[in-house]
Amino acid sequence: MAQANDRRSAYTLVTGGVGFIGTNVAKRLLDSGESVVILDNFSRPGVERNAEWLSRSGGGQLRIVRGDTRNAALVSELVRDARHVLHFAAQVAVTTSLTHPVEDFEVNAHGTLNVLEAIRRQPEPATLVFTSTNKVYGALPGLDLQRTPSRYVPCDRTIAACGVSEDFALDFHSPYGCSKGAADQYVIDYARSYGIPAVVFRMSCIYGPHQCGNEDQGCVAHFLKQAIAGRPITLYGDGLQVRDVLFVDDLVRALLLAREHASALSSRAFNIGGGPGNTTSLLELVERIRGLTGRAPAVNFEQTRVGDQRYYVSDVARFKDATGWVPATSLAQGLPQLLRFLARSSSELRPAPDGESRAAFNVEVRS
Repeated sequence: MAQANDRRSAYTLVTGGVGFIGTNVAKRLLDSGESVVILDNFSRPGVERNAEWLSRSGGGQLRIVRGDTRNAALVSELVRDARHVLHFAAQVAVTTSLTHPVEDFEVNAHGTLNVLEAIRRQPEPATLVFTSTNKVYGALPGLDLQRTPSRYVPCDRTIAACGVSEDFALDFHSPYGCSKGAADQYVIDYARSYGIPAVVFRMSCIYGPHQCGNEDQGCVAHFLKQAIAGRPITLYGDGLQVRDVLFVDDLVRALLLAREHASALSSRAFNIGGGPGNTTSLLELVERIRGLTGRAPAVNFEQTRVGDQRYYVSDVARFKDATGWVPATSLAQGLPQLLRFLARSSSELRPAPDGESRAAFNVEVRS
């Protein structure tokens, strides 16, 4: 009976919880009255602002721990009393993985294995939702495309209408693709081998408030920030590359549905994105931003980057069939929301000094 009572009072652990997605999920949980523990190493520039924002509304229901998923003992300690784990902590850029492949592996693969091992050792394993990436499908070199003036279009009518399904073969490309792909497969196998209620999201392009986008990751926020500041935008390749974009509020709904149905969905991977109804090429995105801001950002072109997909759109039918979830926010609705957020916070884009951030946010620092 005591164990059941402890379980009812347990918290949700959010790794990478002051990052973009983690911040939005944590806020939703706190607003619903849940207790949340965040584990984050604060390595992403700008996340101090997210921590401050969460701390203002979290009250006694929020605990922020500055630490790393590579610290197995710390992960085990935090998982012990968690009812749910949302695992977002990651090295997130292909470019960084090419420069620092060992660190990329240690964070993405070994860090995830630490989370899985900590959950496996519990008498009542917590539910786990893990955010993987569309990069596990590689560059999709076998996908035949035709070129139009503004974007690539699949020659296959089914793919053009529905997107890339989970039936596509895994084809890890770049160290980032390998490390996230290894973690993806470990989560699925731990669910099968050890009975952990765990779900994998293979995510496309997510955007929305509290995103610290840069040139290597988070292109929608990065493009808007460049436009606001009057700086040029660099496109790697011809700019015709197509992505499906998903507003973060819609992703939060999907994550909480996956958590709610984790036992039924366990050991399954789902492609999650805006789907065929929410696509844009990079050139089209620049044009949308010009229309919103009234400015025409200068565009520079550079060589295509390793592992880049010329076309990736998520087929979200499998998760829709399992839970009823569909994206609700169009790019035309979501992009102005992100622009307003970035415009309001543009004077605060510089991260606070390290010492200030700890004092202001009541962060517990763990080595």
